[in-house]
Amino acid sequence: MNLTTAADATATLRPVWRDVLSTSYSALENAVAGIGDEQWKLPTPCSEWDVTQVIQHAAGDQLAFAEALGVGVGPAYNPFDPSGAIDGSATALVRDAIEQTAAAWATVTDDTESVPTPLPHGALATPVAAVMCALDAAVHAWDIAIATGQPSPLTDELAGYLLTAARTAHPAPGSGVEAEIVEPLRQWGAYAAVVDAESGDTTVAALLRYLGRDPRA
Repeated sequence: MNLTTAADATATLRPVWRDVLSTSYSALENAVAGIGDEQWKLPTPCSEWDVTQVIQHAAGDQLAFAEALGVGVGPAYNPFDPSGAIDGSATALVRDAIEQTAAAWATVTDDTESVPTPLPHGALATPVAAVMCALDAAVHAWDIAIATGQPSPLTDELAGYLLTAARTAHPAPGSGVEAEIVEPLRQWGAYAAVVDAESGDTTVAALLRYLGRDPRA
């Protein structure tokens, strides 16, 4: 297990977290904008959800982060039980969610040490919390892009930052035992089991495998 200490993760991510968020938000918006008329019900790497459901989930998660930071009222539905039917435009749904969350992060000053999150971990170091928020947007952008035949929005540089946040050591909710941030979420069902690494894996492939996805999907 490649645990990254909270101090090391914070130091690595502090100079870049705002850029990582912006890049991840653009990836999600662009992926949704690139969906074809007949592609909304296609299966995705999130095996239980189609394209529309992944969009609902991704938007809901962003709204939950915004609410935790004091902006908006959060999603009006359970992001982990998406209906598969969007009232209105998917593009508008995602844009509204991103605008709220971006506005929320804009209230966070560079010297803010920690912020509340909707994750079961509660408050996290600001750079780590921000990049976990970005991870949600970026990886679901990848899910949508792959499902609809678009190019991957992930780069090795972005994936490296996302992995740093995901593997940050933090006391697990309930037990208090130090574990990678993603692991309690995986046990809860938010991520599938790690997919075995292969020789020649890029950083993007390592991130996807770590989050339970096959990078060759």
